[in-house]
Amino acid sequence: MTTATTTAAISIALPPSKDFPAHVRQAEQLGYSRAWAFDSPALYTDIWIALARAADATDTIGLGTGVAIPSLRHVMVTASAIAAIEELAPGRLAVALGTGFTARNTMAKRGMRWADLELYANQLRGLLHGDVVEVDGGACQMIHSSHLAPARPISVPVLLAPMGPKGMEAARRSGDGAVLVGLPAEPPEPSWGICALLASGTVLRPGEDHTSERVRDAGGPIFVTSYHGVWEWAPAAVAGMPGGTEWLARLEADRSEGERHLAVHEGHFVNVTERDKPLLDAGGPAILDAGWTGTPERIRERLAEASAAGITEVLFTPAGADISGEIAAFAEAANG
Repeated sequence: MTTATTTAAISIALPPSKDFPAHVRQAEQLGYSRAWAFDSPALYTDIWIALARAADATDTIGLGTGVAIPSLRHVMVTASAIAAIEELAPGRLAVALGTGFTARNTMAKRGMRWADLELYANQLRGLLHGDVVEVDGGACQMIHSSHLAPARPISVPVLLAPMGPKGMEAARRSGDGAVLVGLPAEPPEPSWGICALLASGTVLRPGEDHTSERVRDAGGPIFVTSYHGVWEWAPAAVAGMPGGTEWLARLEADRSEGERHLAVHEGHFVNVTERDKPLLDAGGPAILDAGWTGTPERIRERLAEASAAGITEVLFTPAGADISGEIAAFAEAANG
């Protein structure tokens, strides 16, 4: 889908759930380009089951892993899952891989090393091509019978989700494209078929501000996620954020030190927990500055800015109680 001011397509990115196929079907009807599924097993159900169900429920919309975490699955398991989706929805799948934020943090692990992510991406690409690939010191190959998987090579773009300079270097070396969390500082790699950008928040209706319960519900998750990230990367800095000291006290009262990572990421990108709700009061108008929250006019401006920076696809991540309404409102805003 395009507008008069931008060539960037719009897509949706959602957590796997029983409602995932219905949301993807709605997005297809509204002209969204692709539907991406999150991969955090401690928070959401299985990414590949969700994509398979969405493939059966739709006809034309693209599908994607947004993003799959290699450390959760042997590379042959991922290759076989890709083959299954390719049979159900030929030519519609894009596979993005990441080092893991919530997916690994919720299991008390830091993100993967970029070298390991690159190795996995290259192994996966080789398996899909039909090659014999060394994995953990042993020879692996997709040897499925012809009636059990598509013939090799299976042509599926393998993207990386880079964070920081090292991640961008890895994506340029080993990715067919990239999924970004912010506008790139430099032009995307010319060879990339997809350069996607995550966009969270909500479209403001006339008269709404930070006190609106709908805005707090739909735009709140991306605002409180900033606290979760700071807690992981620079925990001492949380106390300097609005309401941060009180939030830390609630967290420490709820969980022991060895279990606090389990509580921090509850509701990630989906809803605001009771523990996090006071952060919305403390943040006040700052909620409106989180992510892509803004008027329809501002949404269109940001789409144009993204397109000018080389973004080919904007991944809207709707949140709150009315996902269907959020999907429809973003499509309407993008269309002007």
